[in-house]
Amino acid sequence: MSGLDDRLSAFEAKYAHDEQMTFKVTARRNKLMALWVAEQLGKPAEQLDAYVKEVLASDFEEAGDEDVIRKVGHDLDAVGKSTSADDLRAKLSAMIIEAKTQVMSELD
Repeated sequence: MSGLDDRLSAFEAKYAHDEQMTFKVTARRNKLMALWVAEQLGKPAEQLDAYVKEVLASDFEEAGDEDVIRKVGHDLDAVGKSTSADDLRAKLSAMIIEAKTQVMSELD
């Protein structure tokens, strides 16, 4: 039975690791999105950290990406730089690649 227990423990550890990596990549992607939106908004450097935290916090409102899309879409609308939700989703999708690259490079 210990062989089965070992396999189960290894599977659980891999699952936990994969979930942690997914969380890190999503958080990094959201940070990249926040920095891009902050640039569009013309936020000064001293306000970047606060804005990134706002966007990261918005991701905990509901499952999925719609809460982030809504947040940044509203912020862009407020300054007259309306962007469709589909365009924002595409931007998030493109940023996931950069986020994965950054997170993986930190592991080396």
